[in-house]
Amino acid sequence: MITIVDEEAGEVIVRDGAKEAHFPLQSAAAFAAVSRAWLRAGWDAKYVYGFTWLGRPVIQLPDDLMRVQEVIYGVAPAVIIEIGVAHGGSLVFYASLMAAMGRGRVIGVDIEIRPHNRAAIEAHPLNSRITLIEADSILPATADRVAAEIGAVGPVLVVLDSKHSKDHVLAELRLYSRFVTVGSYIIAADGIMEQFTGAPRTGADWAWNNPRRAALQFVGENPDFVISEPPRQFNEGIADSRVTYWPDGYLRRIR
Repeated sequence: MITIVDEEAGEVIVRDGAKEAHFPLQSAAAFAAVSRAWLRAGWDAKYVYGFTWLGRPVIQLPDDLMRVQEVIYGVAPAVIIEIGVAHGGSLVFYASLMAAMGRGRVIGVDIEIRPHNRAAIEAHPLNSRITLIEADSILPATADRVAAEIGAVGPVLVVLDSKHSKDHVLAELRLYSRFVTVGSYIIAADGIMEQFTGAPRTGADWAWNNPRRAALQFVGENPDFVISEPPRQFNEGIADSRVTYWPDGYLRRIR
């Protein structure tokens, strides 16, 4: 697919094989086409590797952080479980939202929490709202440890952002979905992998081996969950599509 932005003519041209479409620059379709190309350019340039949140690197698309905070504010979880810790920036982000709302805490699970990252998280002013569990996320014993930390409180929201293979994410969905309360979400991050097949730093199997495919399979086998685009809380603009690394990533519990 070829996307051409002609600012002088005020249009976006999209070529897909023999087909060609022209969209006014101020249209929702033009925004969606340019966003798709921008996401690919951002991947190639490692754009998401350039942000921090309250002092910790947060390797997330800023658009996704803004959208997920809307979801968190709406759900008002007592606990957020994040699978995948890395530098701890996302944990701190979620903990800061909890602090702002005056309730809740975050549980971070990772098979390896590097000593310098652990030290930085434990020294952070928001550490009192963060619990770290270093263990393999897809072991039932790890989920049991998470259950013990949660206790009987709710609502609970889960974010899956560790190993992004289909089988691994599917195993996490099956293990951690039990913690999600009705009306809340389990989020499978980085389904954008499917769209980046063939780009730098990708695998040849990414067209099918990705979190989005895991999410689709999971909702197909579990009627308690649906893939549900979070409703916009505010939109006075023309754009009606979400700029995201998490396509089809929000799985809402409906019963």
